[in-house]
Amino acid sequence: MLITQISELDKKRMMIRTEEGISFVLYKGEIRKFGLKEEQELTSEVYEEIRNEILIKRARKRAMFLLEKMDRTESQLRDKLRQGFYGEDIIEDAISYVKHYHYIDDNRYARTYVRCQKERKSKRQIRVDLIQKGVDREVIEMAIEAEYEAETEQELIMKWIEKRHYVIGSNDIKEKQKMYQFLMRKGFRSEDVLRVLE
Repeated sequence: MLITQISELDKKRMMIRTEEGISFVLYKGEIRKFGLKEEQELTSEVYEEIRNEILIKRARKRAMFLLEKMDRTESQLRDKLRQGFYGEDIIEDAISYVKHYHYIDDNRYARTYVRCQKERKSKRQIRVDLIQKGVDREVIEMAIEAEYEAETEQELIMKWIEKRHYVIGSNDIKEKQKMYQFLMRKGFRSEDVLRVLE
């Protein structure tokens, strides 16, 4: 494969692009070590050495580092690795690696998220949040079902009302509207909010 471009990414790293559309990032010292230059042929042996000895190991370490800082969904981890300019095959390897050791688990992530947020957010808002984090809808539904058990949306609305020291029936229409708007922003359904406030 022919190296068509070597461009500076930052002070330490360079982006290498090949005629076949493959691109990867190496440190300047690594480029010197392999003697890579523009318009030069990159043999499959050298590329495999770079891929296996540098890129795969680096992506795995990066994935581990990212998960050490905070729990992430598979989708979030993929996005972070893409930001590091890793190729899809390298990302796939890193994801498989951390999955093998159970460092990433969307089921666990979703259940933990629901458990931590159910006192503050409605089921609908939790669903939206988890979808935005790239969690599969089926996984989300199982997590909600497992974590909410018998607790209903109306019971959660009552908790918010009590937390805000709102007394049903003793407030004027303006206060009632404010509470209604507050609960709607939390993601509760209008009919549930009205049923409780009535």
